[in-house]
Amino acid sequence: MRRMAGAGVAKVGVLGAGAFGTALANVAARAGAAVTLWARDATLVAEVNERRSNAKRLPGAVIHERVAATTDLAAAVAADLVLVVVPAQALRAVAQAAAPLLPAGTPFVICAKGIERGTGRFLSDVVVEAAPNAVPAVLSGPSFAADIDKALPTAVTVAAGDEEVAQRIAQTLASSTFRLYHTTDVRGVEIGGATKNVLAIAAGIVAGRKLGASATAAITARGFAELSRFGAHFGAKPQTLMGLSGLGDLILSCSSLQSRNFALGHALGEGKGLDLLSGKGALAEGALTAEILVEKAKAAGVDMPIAEAVDAVLGGMIDVDQAIVQLMARPQKAE
Repeated sequence: MRRMAGAGVAKVGVLGAGAFGTALANVAARAGAAVTLWARDATLVAEVNERRSNAKRLPGAVIHERVAATTDLAAAVAADLVLVVVPAQALRAVAQAAAPLLPAGTPFVICAKGIERGTGRFLSDVVVEAAPNAVPAVLSGPSFAADIDKALPTAVTVAAGDEEVAQRIAQTLASSTFRLYHTTDVRGVEIGGATKNVLAIAAGIVAGRKLGASATAAITARGFAELSRFGAHFGAKPQTLMGLSGLGDLILSCSSLQSRNFALGHALGEGKGLDLLSGKGALAEGALTAEILVEKAKAAGVDMPIAEAVDAVLGGMIDVDQAIVQLMARPQKAE
């Protein structure tokens, strides 16, 4: 990780001014950094700079005075570290655009959760390919933008291949209400985030169908078993999957309508969900990840029946009731 410029003040770039990007910009500013928040929308940039708000994406938020918004990508990536808070399927394009502007060795911290469609690449591999001069890192864990913005206690995990880089990212962003644990298990952290999104849709379906608390607990527990099998195959460390970015994030996403993926599943369970699936609602990354997750699992010989059921429902191959019947009719097995 490059040394901090200036008189010990970290410069942090945040790419993406959605709810989570805005909340993380405030996190970095509260921690003492000078933050440049990048967005394509000039009207939004003006709102942030002039009114210190982002009313459409994070209602009620007051943007910290140390956050300056811009449409200039070069200005945003001229930083000690860059938080990339764009949707998973947009990561490659943003990384490619940033690459020629990015100082060599800059940590490029992926804050999206997913697997690239078409290529099947994990997101850290996308960054390696698209921005080879960057140092890929991943930030993930149980965290809602609204909670972060209200300075409610939140803990997440940051991963980088070099432990010193992970530690310095954590130190740069940490505050009294935002705690970061660090690890070198990049693959484990990104698998936890990508997989839990799909499983949260299943939990939402159970809740929307009013199948009861027992069913919710069962789907979450068996979902974690699927996450663990998938992660183990691809080299994730068990302690990572048991931690904040695995089990912790799964529990949060499977229990609250603040989770876009759970909300999508809940709507599907109620017989709705078309707006969220058509893109008219808030983006649910799990809907875009389910198909490629299932493809990778099948190719690897990893059994993921819940994820397969979610993919089948999203693809219109079966309805919710058929999915429930199929899961309950699976052969008895040892746990």
